[in-house]
Amino acid sequence: MIRIGIDLGGTKIEAAALDADGTFLARLRTPNPGDYDRAIREIRDLIARAEAEAGSVGTIGVGTPGSINPRDGRMRNANATFLNGRTFREDLAEALGRDVRMANDANCLALSEAVDGAAAGAHSAFAVIIGTGVGGGLVIDGRIVEGANGMGGEWGHVPLPWMTAGEFPGPACWCGHHGCLDMLVSGTGLQKDMTARSGQTLTGPEIIAAARAGEAHAVAAFDAYVDRLGRAMAMVVNIVDPDVFVLGGGMSNVTELYAALPAVIDRFSFGGSWSGQIVAARWGDSSGVRGAARLWNE
Repeated sequence: MIRIGIDLGGTKIEAAALDADGTFLARLRTPNPGDYDRAIREIRDLIARAEAEAGSVGTIGVGTPGSINPRDGRMRNANATFLNGRTFREDLAEALGRDVRMANDANCLALSEAVDGAAAGAHSAFAVIIGTGVGGGLVIDGRIVEGANGMGGEWGHVPLPWMTAGEFPGPACWCGHHGCLDMLVSGTGLQKDMTARSGQTLTGPEIIAAARAGEAHAVAAFDAYVDRLGRAMAMVVNIVDPDVFVLGGGMSNVTELYAALPAVIDRFSFGGSWSGQIVAARWGDSSGVRGAARLWNE
């Protein structure tokens, strides 16, 4: 049987059909309609099209923003806000007439990379999603660690560790707290830091290009970004000490990060002798949909 994965993103919905070896048999995208009932219909239609193209019926796994509250089965903390408070997994299963497995999108990326990606063969892998926002996911021995309350890996909403006096309390976050990693080590956080330093409004790629050219404000903003991201990863080391960090999201394409981060992690990790791996996601923006399909591997 094939495996169907759905990646429900902020602007698009992607479906993919994988065979047992992980080869794409079909891959389709449609805009996210921004409406609950329409999204369910779009997903149902995408699955039907993917199965028709693959020539077989498959299992269904879905990666979503936010997470499911295990107490009542309702979605929470999704930036696709129309999902929040809804029993999305049950409603989608009813629309499809079959079982659906569902997990946070960062967890799906972590699972994808642990199964046959950049962290294949590792005992433990922590996915670091650094794009418009920040996410995280932990996989141990090929299984997602969601935790007793479904909050495992919610790395973006812990405060930046080892804050300096100038950093405290940090910017207000949409979650209601201050100083969250989502505000500071995302691509958006880099942009805001650059604006605060220079008054310029630049995109992430423009800031990186300026830093590579030696522009002083951009160099300072990038150096601060590396220091903050390294501190955040050192915190994960001190709690989980994963074998591999897998970086995903737009900032994961900045090659300088892979050389610069280890020294910061080593400085802040307990004992100062960290020697783990930091790798880019093998499957890039395909990791989420592949991981969703792999939810039936668990």
